[in-house]
Amino acid sequence: MSPHRPQVGDLFRRFRDRQAADSAARNGKAADSAARNGKAADGVDQPPARGPKRRGGRRGGGEDIRVPEAEFTSYYGRPILKAPVWKWDIAAYLFTGGLAAGSSLLAAGGQVTGRPTLRRAGRVTALAAVSASAVFLIRDLGRPARFHHMLRVAKPTSPMSVGTWILTAFGPAAGVAAIAEGAGLLPRRGLLGLAGRALPPVGHAAGLVAAATAPALATYTGVLLADTAVPSWHEAYPELPIVFAGSALASGAGVGLLAAPPAEAGPARRMAVAGAALELYGAHRVETRLGLLSEPYRLGRPGRLLRAGRLLTAAGVTGAVLGRRSRAVGALSGAALLAASVVTRFGIFYGGVASARDPRYTVVPQRERVNARRTSADLPAD
Repeated sequence: MSPHRPQVGDLFRRFRDRQAADSAARNGKAADSAARNGKAADGVDQPPARGPKRRGGRRGGGEDIRVPEAEFTSYYGRPILKAPVWKWDIAAYLFTGGLAAGSSLLAAGGQVTGRPTLRRAGRVTALAAVSASAVFLIRDLGRPARFHHMLRVAKPTSPMSVGTWILTAFGPAAGVAAIAEGAGLLPRRGLLGLAGRALPPVGHAAGLVAAATAPALATYTGVLLADTAVPSWHEAYPELPIVFAGSALASGAGVGLLAAPPAEAGPARRMAVAGAALELYGAHRVETRLGLLSEPYRLGRPGRLLRAGRLLTAAGVTGAVLGRRSRAVGALSGAALLAASVVTRFGIFYGGVASARDPRYTVVPQRERVNARRTSADLPAD
């Protein structure tokens, strides 16, 4: 046997010593635990160790804090909801779509009542705005082919699919109506003269088609935002279409007040009153009805934008009503209404983005809904 190899007796003694050390360590831990629970190792009662107490506790100073108060934090540094990847171009798309819808309604009003200045301004603005909307949308999609691919199916349950078809119907009609305004520039003879004579009635029909599609164009973007999981958008599903419809009417009225003389601006003034009433009512509901989820619309950049929108809307409609004899006051009122529409759309957009980034706006409403269901079902709170 090698002299350097440990003997069996040495191995046994080492094993016995190790077992004794482990047993002593276990007994020491048990004694510490008993002392913390008010018992000494020999069974004699000891006063329990007291930890920090909550302020304002019950009789005698409060309860021991076992678990710290929960904080609304993200999971491994990630938010509970993925914030929308949309940027400012989608907020601009919301505005230009509403402007196109309001302008086409203004043009139809000028067409029916025999006000050529309103008709011309509305048609040209509608075409420019819907073209800008297409640019912003395609910029967000990344490739123009993606817009084309949306037309492969018609899905009534998808606001995006419905919106694509609304734009497809509205855009050509608005384009034909705007082109018809150039009929007077064509020669009176030949093929161009024939086209010049055919364009006005065709433009008349196209303008009415665009106006019939305009309400859907003005409101579908509100439905699109409310159909997402973003808390402050989703909970405001009854109000967002109202806000966007009012904003569209106010922006169309702004175009009419800027372009038409006071004698022709009557339909624009009536549109301004109706649009301002809808927009102010919807924005007030969004900022007050949703409880905690109204908070993102009142704080920070969204709050500043929406407050500016209310002031500009009130100033614009007041000027439109009281300054009906002044072209300068009408133009300033129209500019205020257009600016109000811009800041209102951006305020709604950024308010929803802010609610998705803060876990509190996701967790607290969920807990409230769960507690409400338990209360209604008479279940225990735990």
